[in-house]
Amino acid sequence: MPFKRYAARQKYLQEAIPKGFRKKLLIFNDEVVGTIEYSLAEASGYTIKGENVIVMNCIWILRKAKGHNFGKLLIGNMISNEKNASGFATIALENHWTPWFMKWQMEKLGFKAIEGVQVKHKIKRPAQVFAIHLMWMPKKENAEMPTMDWQSFWRVKLSVWRIPCIVHKAGKAPYLSL
Repeated sequence: MPFKRYAARQKYLQEAIPKGFRKKLLIFNDEVVGTIEYSLAEASGYTIKGENVIVMNCIWILRKAKGHNFGKLLIGNMISNEKNASGFATIALENHWTPWFMKWQMEKLGFKAIEGVQVKHKIKRPAQVFAIHLMWMPKKENAEMPTMDWQSFWRVKLSVWRIPCIVHKAGKAPYLSL
């Protein structure tokens, strides 16, 4: 990654890949139309904690490829490949102005909200309150739910959301307030 702005991403990947970080591309009609990134919680850029919990850092499908259930295909592939996982966690946004990680989309993919916080962006649309949810999809019947370390999340100086996946700039932790 030759550009300075990707230095944090490169550092994250150098640490996360040996710990099981996965990125998969979805190719349809010879074109990349989607991707999913995930890893064990300890290798995730998010501050989600949990034993044998897989954290989905990123999922996206191009709008022109919608209607083929590609999101469910990517989720299904992640679930089938992670045989030892107790469950899967991610974040979701509600009432946010971007189309990324929308709560209803995560619910459609099988995740359920287990906790969340209401926040405002200090610079972009400071009057608009939105929610960040911790989402959960258990794989094992009595799986212990993950937790989100919100204190660490707020202390991050570099956006944890840009480290796991460069595409999503839904919010930058230093610019959010409770």
